[in-house]
Amino acid sequence: MSIKSKIAAALGFMFAVILALGGLGVYYLRELSDDSQAILTDNYISLEYASAMQKALVMLTELPKPDPDALTDFESNLKKQETNITEIGEKEVASNLRREFNRLRTGPVDSATLFRIHQNLFALDDINRQAIIRKNEMAKKTAKDALLWLSVVGTACFLILFSFVINIPGYIANPLRELTRGLRQVTKRNFQERLHIHSSDEFGELARTFNSMAQKLDEYEHSNLARVLFDKRRIDTLIRIMSEGIVGMDENKRILFANPVACRLLGVGEGQLLGQYAPDVAASNDLMRTLIQDIMTDKPADLEQNGFLKIYDPRPEIPGLESSGVEPSGTEGSESATRGKESYFNRRTHTVKVIPTGESQPQLAGYVMVLENITPYKELDLAKTNFIATISHELKTPLSSSKMSLKLLEDSRIGQLNDEQKQLVGNIGADINRLLNLTGELLNMAQVESGQIQLTIQAVAPADIVKYATNALRVQAGNKHITFNMDVDAGLPFVSADPDKASWVLVNFLSNAIRHSPEDSTIDVSVHQLENKVEFRVRDYGPGIRPEHRDRVFDRYFKASAVDSYVINGQARDASPGETPSSGTGLGLAISSEFIQSMKGQIGLDKTITDGAAFFFRLPFFRQD
Repeated sequence: MSIKSKIAAALGFMFAVILALGGLGVYYLRELSDDSQAILTDNYISLEYASAMQKALVMLTELPKPDPDALTDFESNLKKQETNITEIGEKEVASNLRREFNRLRTGPVDSATLFRIHQNLFALDDINRQAIIRKNEMAKKTAKDALLWLSVVGTACFLILFSFVINIPGYIANPLRELTRGLRQVTKRNFQERLHIHSSDEFGELARTFNSMAQKLDEYEHSNLARVLFDKRRIDTLIRIMSEGIVGMDENKRILFANPVACRLLGVGEGQLLGQYAPDVAASNDLMRTLIQDIMTDKPADLEQNGFLKIYDPRPEIPGLESSGVEPSGTEGSESATRGKESYFNRRTHTVKVIPTGESQPQLAGYVMVLENITPYKELDLAKTNFIATISHELKTPLSSSKMSLKLLEDSRIGQLNDEQKQLVGNIGADINRLLNLTGELLNMAQVESGQIQLTIQAVAPADIVKYATNALRVQAGNKHITFNMDVDAGLPFVSADPDKASWVLVNFLSNAIRHSPEDSTIDVSVHQLENKVEFRVRDYGPGIRPEHRDRVFDRYFKASAVDSYVINGQARDASPGETPSSGTGLGLAISSEFIQSMKGQIGLDKTITDGAAFFFRLPFFRQD
């Protein structure tokens, strides 16, 4: 039974007690009122009538002169009495009075008649007086019964209500006091506390719920919490000892953690970062502004952002940055090598998403920015680039000298060579040309990797670029009986480019097309205007590029696998000896991409072409500032 039902039942019982007491009192009061009214109505009035008739008889016999109205008064009261017959015997007495009155009224007044009338009046008076006494006793009995019943019922109700007054406050207050005591124990982390309330009402349900909660908290305290805290400390330690700079923020961009490396690079103590709003820190910190630039834009939150940074690594340490006493392990050499100078870092921004309990869709939980120190790798890469540039430069001189010596050997004025000697000299010349091309590409790549591409941007006519490239390769194309199919729009605007670099890219496209084209074929060279750019396109009809290699043709040192055959005009033809589509250094297209992008142009492969290959690059119009 619920507390509400119990309280309602108690109040209903109290209402019933009050109603019963009131009803019993009203009942006996009505009984007493009815008894009193009966005495007044039935008997007292009859006594009044009898008294009035006796007075009338006295007045009738009054000497020396009787009252003439005495008979009238007597008859009037007699009539009233005849209508107020309430007691046994009153009717006979009234009839006798009527008979004797009629005799008195029609005859002379004699004493016998008067005596009989007085006797009847005395009898009427006696009957009503006896009735009054009897009814008075009944009223007394009614009052006594009322007092008895009211006492009994009132006492019983008082005892019950007194029991309610004693028990109901305790019934409500004791469980609340027990619950308050249990809650105090729980707040003191005493999760073994239990409530001992055994009832089927809301207090019992509350006690069972409290006990279940305390049990789960006790289980959590002794199982999950310790493990969670240990895991948290372990993760915090791992973050602090990592050699990368790590900064974590919540979904509202407030900084949650930053390891010592990140604090050192930011130049701010950990205590000045934790809990701060990242854009507020970025207002006075350039590095923080760079770190959060991705998450402050409208980019999709689920994309990982990467970037390259050059940061000055400050030394000596800023006070408070190494207060944890934990140093990244295994990084002493790399850190000592980069302290106090510009270092190179790879920036990675990760979004953190979690699926809340009971949910099915992930929600944004924060961001993690990682600064990976790549200074040693960058220095090795720069050393490799410098080595390649130096070696290529040093190789060019003896190669050029060897090529000059071959030219002299081929001169008939030096002496005649037999056929075998001419073949050997030709092979040596081809190897020297290949080495010169390789050293040229390596030098260009060294410029690209070192960021020292030297451009002379000027207004260049597209036709001049095409003319230079085709003239440079016309002999090579003629050796394979390949013709250039030219399609150059007239009146093309000047482009903004370095003429040497742009021509080099087109020469590279054409040389690749000649190398991969079969004999007696054509190469399409087209130049068209596209919006605010001019597009240069080279299209060959060779074996083409496999679909899985098309996305990597502009990668450095990537060479597509050789093909066994290719299709021309719908017929398969085997590759001829020496036709190695994958021959080369794998640098030409990568260098071409860097050159074109440096000139703010675009370069690419038309992937819709399947019979052969079509490369293009686009250069912007020249605009006079």
